Amino acid sequence: MRPVKEKDFYNEMIFSASRSSGAGGQHVNKVSSRIELRFSVVQSKLLSDEEKLLVQTKLSNRINAEGELIITAQDHRSQVKNKALAIDKFFRLLAMALKQPKKRVATKPTRASRVKRLESKRMHAQKKKLRDKNSI
Repeated sequence: MRPVKEKDFYNEMIFSASRSSGAGGQHVNKVSSRIELRFSVVQSKLLSDEEKLLVQTKLSNRINAEGELIITAQDHRSQVKNKALAIDKFFRLLAMALKQPKKRVATKPTRASRVKRLESKRMHAQKKKLRDKNSI
């Protein structure tokens, strides 16, 4: 996996602003502070085909029918802060989707765990033996 360069992705991002929901009084009715970031995963020139497939599978709940990754931010009253928040969310999601999981290293069971397992088996066998009609 090659490193993700942030500045390259800005050319493929589409931003739109709309009115935010929630508290804010009269201010919220006048100002479009909510930011919606759209990134076309399918048409991206920066991602390889296998990276596109990874992003599409891991972020499928955030991708629409046209293959666009949609991220919204409306936490702040400022459009600039919401834009920065949306960009930050985008790069965190992209890094999470492209991260390769670590391979599990097989280890032997410890001596204590083997003893515990055998003791459990012995107790279970003894319990079954006590239920036998011939043992009384």
